[in-house]
Amino acid sequence: MNDDQLEGKWKQIRGEFKQKYGDLTDDDTTYREGKFDEMIGRLQEKTGRTKEQLKQEIDRW
Repeated sequence: MNDDQLEGKWKQIRGEFKQKYGDLTDDDTTYREGKFDEMIGRLQEKTGRTKEQLKQEIDRW
């Protein structure tokens, strides 16, 4: 899955992801053009998961 596909899927599931990881905020889950890696970094910091684990979790949705 490339970053564009991942971005599209993320827009569909961000609410569910925020429910699963309750301490995430809108700022943590907001994708801004050119800032996808920064968003993933925030998710890594808050969830303790690796970039690959997060991408796989998003991909499974």
